[in-house]
Amino acid sequence: MSHVLIINPILYTSETDCIPQVQSIKDTMIYTLCLGFQRAGHQVTLIAAEDYRPVEKEEYAFPVVWMRTVWHGIFKPRCFPYMPGLRSYLRKHGEYDCIISSEVFATWSYTVARICPEKSVVWHELAKHNNMMHRIPSRIWYRFVAGLLMRRITVVPRSEAAAGFIRQFLPEVSDTVIDHGVNIEKMVPAGADEKKNQFAVVSQLIGRKRIDRIIASFAAFRDHGHGDYRLLIIGVGEQEEELRKQAELLCPEEAVVFCGRLTHEQLLPLVAQSKALLVATEKDNNMVSVVESIAVGTPVLTTSVPYNSYYIRRENLGIVQDDWNEDTLEQICDNNKMYTANCMLYREKLSNVYCAGKFISVMQQTAVSGHQF
Repeated sequence: MSHVLIINPILYTSETDCIPQVQSIKDTMIYTLCLGFQRAGHQVTLIAAEDYRPVEKEEYAFPVVWMRTVWHGIFKPRCFPYMPGLRSYLRKHGEYDCIISSEVFATWSYTVARICPEKSVVWHELAKHNNMMHRIPSRIWYRFVAGLLMRRITVVPRSEAAAGFIRQFLPEVSDTVIDHGVNIEKMVPAGADEKKNQFAVVSQLIGRKRIDRIIASFAAFRDHGHGDYRLLIIGVGEQEEELRKQAELLCPEEAVVFCGRLTHEQLLPLVAQSKALLVATEKDNNMVSVVESIAVGTPVLTTSVPYNSYYIRRENLGIVQDDWNEDTLEQICDNNKMYTANCMLYREKLSNVYCAGKFISVMQQTAVSGHQF
């Protein structure tokens, strides 16, 4: 058994500097990963930014340390927070066998790399420069801060794209790719015979997600002899009213159902019963909704934008096509049994416990700690 510290200040995405307050963090990706380590028999502690603390007090299965962030004019909590207490915390708490820090372009990862690189890894997701301030801080950081001052730390990429990007700047990049894991104990899969004539979208209703394009393709698909299909749109956002009007114009009443914000317990059965999860995003990294869809046995139809797309194509877990349309929807329906069967076979590799095991293997191979895992 090992004692693992995970540092992930940004618990969920905020589109603006006003971070939305949530009731719980238990549906977040990083909380799920922590549970994976715990269920694999390890002790785990999570460090997160105080800005993301839920509005109501929660009881957690493992220790969560909330750290104050400062100098918000420069170090914005939604994308580049700075936690001055981390340095003293790491020096005081030497009991951790391994430390996993999120992202190379991060103040906390720099702190980890300077204080205890020999027992740390950075779990890296980005595959291109951060857009903040015309990418100037990002270019400086990767080239000089990371390239010169973080060279001793091992990087574990979250995708093949992330691996290719970070190898330009750091020498110790693992060949093992570890995607976001899910708690498959909560993921009840549905086989091909249990699918309904419906598609699902799980997304913020904002411009870059291109829900408008999905609705247009779905309407054309219905017009081509598939009038019994429904489209379930799960999520909320600033474009909801506009998208509702588009759906009313193109489709009969109740063909497109806006479900609003649902809990995981509510949305997962809907995704499991769907022929496919539909993604048309123009900008995203690894998408947890994609991982969850595959884990419940539902194929994914997506653009090549999400970093998950490389293994969807490789493992035949759906269709990756940038200009997908009504014909592609018909194709994923015609081959749904095959795609679903592939998802059912692959789902175990997306388990949070499986991901924790891969981290332990990387730690053993790279000898980031003198302890036995």
